[in-house]
Amino acid sequence: MATRNYNDIDDKELLNLFYQEKDNELLGILLQRYTMLLLGVCMKYLKNEEDAKDSVQQVFFKVINELQKYKVEYFKSWLYMVAKNHCLMKLRDKGKYTTELTENIAAASDDAEQKRMAIQKDIRLNHMEMALTQLNKEQKVCVTLFYLEKKTYQEIAESTGYSIMQVKSSIQNGKRNLKIQMERMQADEQ
Repeated sequence: MATRNYNDIDDKELLNLFYQEKDNELLGILLQRYTMLLLGVCMKYLKNEEDAKDSVQQVFFKVINELQKYKVEYFKSWLYMVAKNHCLMKLRDKGKYTTELTENIAAASDDAEQKRMAIQKDIRLNHMEMALTQLNKEQKVCVTLFYLEKKTYQEIAESTGYSIMQVKSSIQNGKRNLKIQMERMQADEQ
């Protein structure tokens, strides 16, 4: 392959080229753009430079594998969520996340259970955010409007131009696909 200049190509176009050509060099260029972001995210959560550097490498490896399975539209936000989830899982495994939450949550008799539930909720929300990016445009729009913005079928149909049946179908299929994606993510982390 002839050497090309990718500095003027935005993430979305570079990602589409990666999906078309299956060229890991293109993925390497994308990852290189966000190495400092990943290091910052990992430092924020792990508070240890060596752990953060190791985690960046682990996230790179995970991204290389995951991008083969999923069609990602917004690379930077997806990459951020992968790194954040990786760090949360690492902290959970080490028990440090519970220690950090202790400083932020008022002491109570069921404090440990509250912290565990807060961690699990945060992880599920992160999975849901990532899974939402994997839906097709119609499903993503309808699911977001229905569940997050509490719009009715009629309001969604009027604002999108979809028929009521398209809206219902998109919500139903989107909800099912979200569940499948979240189950895959949960299985991948175990």
